[in-house]
This record gives sequence, structure tokens and C-alpha cells, in this order.
Amino acid sequence: MANASCDIGLIGLAVMGQNLVLNMNDHGYRVAVFNRTVSKVDDFLKNEAKGTQVVGAHTMAEFIQLLKPPRRVMMMVKAGDAVDQMIEEILPHLEKGDILIDGGNSHWPDSTRRTKYLAEKGMLFIGTGVSGGEEGARHGPSIMPGGNPAAWPHVKPIFQAIAAKVEDGTPCCDWVGEDGAGHYVKMVHNGIEYGDMQLICEAYQLMKDVLGLTPDELHQVFADWNKGELDSYLIDITSQIFAKKDEDGTPIVDKILDTAGQKGTGKWTCLSALDLGMPVTLIGEAVFSRCLSAIKDERVAASAILKGPRHSKKLPDKKKLVEDVRCALYCSKIISYAQGYMLLREAARDQKWNLNFGGIALMWRGGCIIRSVFLGEIKKAYDKNKKLSNLLLDKFFKKALKKYQAAWRRAVISGVKGGVPTPAFTTALAFYDGYRTARLPANLLQAQRDFFGAHTYERIDQPRGQFFHTNWTGHGGKVASGQYNV
Repeated sequence: MANASCDIGLIGLAVMGQNLVLNMNDHGYRVAVFNRTVSKVDDFLKNEAKGTQVVGAHTMAEFIQLLKPPRRVMMMVKAGDAVDQMIEEILPHLEKGDILIDGGNSHWPDSTRRTKYLAEKGMLFIGTGVSGGEEGARHGPSIMPGGNPAAWPHVKPIFQAIAAKVEDGTPCCDWVGEDGAGHYVKMVHNGIEYGDMQLICEAYQLMKDVLGLTPDELHQVFADWNKGELDSYLIDITSQIFAKKDEDGTPIVDKILDTAGQKGTGKWTCLSALDLGMPVTLIGEAVFSRCLSAIKDERVAASAILKGPRHSKKLPDKKKLVEDVRCALYCSKIISYAQGYMLLREAARDQKWNLNFGGIALMWRGGCIIRSVFLGEIKKAYDKNKKLSNLLLDKFFKKALKKYQAAWRRAVISGVKGGVPTPAFTTALAFYDGYRTARLPANLLQAQRDFFGAHTYERIDQPRGQFFHTNWTGHGGKVASGQYNV
């Protein structure tokens, strides 16, 4: 153990791994590094890590021996089987009480399974979301750790040192909860990120197609928006994107093919919402919008056949529509976060996690892709009322929706009239109207289900939990079907 001088070890020297190592080094921690392709270790030490305290290892045994007990090993490898294979490779070298950390984009049930598996072997596991991309990893990411609570004190000083800080110096990192809670929160973060990006794209297309704004004009619009309520990382980078010119001096954004990729975390969020029966409609539309973008050839062929509305020669009032679109973006963003928090609340209940909702907003306040001024208001809402059932009921958000509602509706109408697709704006508005409606038409839906399948229904004049069946045709049976509720 004479050479056990390192505070933490990191496996996986892709860009995120390298940047986290350099970040830890900046904060005074001695880091050991290992990579399956050993040449990457030597390249890293010769180049990016030159002149640092970072120590490289060429074998797993050598790597583990460099670590002070209890050993802290962070894996930054591809999610899925690669993580399980790496765990099996590391395990023979570890002792009871050692800590394994998965910092990749793992699916949360895998982190729940790994927490239990390692606990049975006497070891501690942390599955942590890390957000902020390459820049965040280097200078301060948002870190969302979950897993075995006994592991948290051993990694807390390192994680909170390297995390982004908000204005008062509070780190954007705190314990999220047991088992897969950390990766679940990261998954919802990514789902909300999908929603934010889709909303911005719809705002872009409305202003481009209805008003004919140029990339230079759009750059200015988004730069202005970033000085107010919409102040955020994504609005800021969008402004910069519109200003970027290609080598020939034309806007590069106009030359990018309109087919979007995805890595699956948005889909996971939607599947979890379906499993838990939560109407996370905006993230769903964001995922489907990427799917629609991917069938480019079909859309091009359809565009020559299917016609939309005739465009009026008279353009709408530019200043007024830009403001309507801003309001629609802000209101829809409120809905997206409200839906995301509904999902977190239901997952916490289902998994028996004790999630700190205000703390999660704080973790997202800096360092991560969805960081924004807006998240400070979510933290305040939960600080005021820890048992807040829905963000829409908080005074701040309720007031904003009331103030901008008319503009939001006008923006959606502008899209409908102009034939511009605004699925996220529209579903956000539909959710708002549905959530504030005391009586929805599901009474008719239940009647239909009972008519064709004897699925039964509850009555408004009888206590909840009592189910009834009507013989709608006069010759149906009296036997009712069983109930299934998500």
C-alpha cells in the first residue's frame, strides 16, 4: 500500500473522463487513471495532463493499488453491458467498503440492480448523472448522485468541489436518493432538455416561416430574450448558432440537414411516464418530433403532394408576433417542467425515494444543459411548500401563465393558420387546459369502454371505488370485466 497515494481513480479517458480528471486535479485531488486501450493513458499524460498530479496505470491491478482506502473508482464508459463488464473486471481487485461510481448515462433500473448486487458483495455503488457536456465536465458540471447512501460521505467532498456553483457558492451537486434515483433524475433532466430544445426549434420555425426572419435577425431576437425571463444556456447558444457563418459568409445553420439524432434518454423518460401513468406530453412530442425529422426522404416527397394553407401576402406585425412567440415559449417551458416534476413525484412514490425537489432544481441551476434563471423560481416554489403537488399551483408560475396566456394562444393560432407545426407549444397548451378543467369527457370514454367491453365505471353520485356496469343494449350480460389502472 506504500504507493496508494491517489484520492480517486477514473476509468475511461474519452473527453468527458479526461475533463473530469483535470477538474479534480484543479481542486487538489490526486487522480489515478486507466483505460482499456492503454496507449490512451500515455497520450493523456503526455498531452492534456502534462504537469498535473495525475498518475497513470497500465493494468487494472496497478490502477487499484494506486488508490487510498476506501478505494473510490469512477467509471466513465458507455452505458449498458460495458458497465457490467467493467464492474466484473474491477471486482476481484476490490475489498469490502470500496466504492464504485458509474458516471455514464446509464438507465436507472441498471443502477438499482448494481447497487443491490455490489451491496451483497460488501461494496458501495453510486450511479450518478453528470450533465454539462465537455465544457461542464472541465469547469463545473451538474452532478446527480444516487445509489448506496453509505457511499455519499466518501465522495461528497470531491463531487461538490468539482461541481458548478450558483451565485452564493452552493454546489450544483447533492445526494439525490437511493438505488437508481440519481440516474432517474438525470433521465428526467435529459427529457426536459429534449422539450426545451424542441420549444426553441418551434419558436425558430414560427419566426422564420411566418415572419421571414433571417438568421441575423433571429440572432438578435434570441440575444434579447437571453437578457430576460428566458435567460438560459440553450437560449444563449441558440443566439450564437444563428450568428455563426460558414466559410463563404453565409449562415451555417441554413446548411445543416434537418434530421435530428437521439441517444434514448428522452424515450426512457416517456416510457417511464407511461409506466407510471403521468401525462408527460411535451417530452413525448419532442421525442416524436425527432422521429419525424428522421424520415426526411418521406417528408420531401410528401411536400410535393400535400398542400397547406395559402399564405397571406400581408405579414403579421413583427414585434407583436415575436413577443407572442416568446410568451408561448416561456409558458410551454413552465408546463414542461411541471410535467417533469409530476413524473419525479410519482417515481419517488413508486420507488419509495425521498427526493428533494427544491434541491434537484438547484442541481440543475448551474453546470447542466438546462441551466437557467427559471430554475431558481422552481427552487423557491419548493422551499415555500415542500409538499407542492404541482408547479402550476405555485403563485409565481400561476401568475406568469395568467399574464401570458393570451399571447401563448395567439402564437399557437399563428402556427395553425400558417401551417407551421408547433407540436410542443400545442400539447403544452392542451395540457394546461386539460389540467385546469374540472370535468373532462372521460365520462363518455368510460361509457364506451363499458358498452363494448363491460369495463365498468364509477358514478358521480356514489363513493369513489365502487364500480358499475350498464346493460347498454338490453341483451348484454351482467358480468363485468376486471379493472387495470396504471
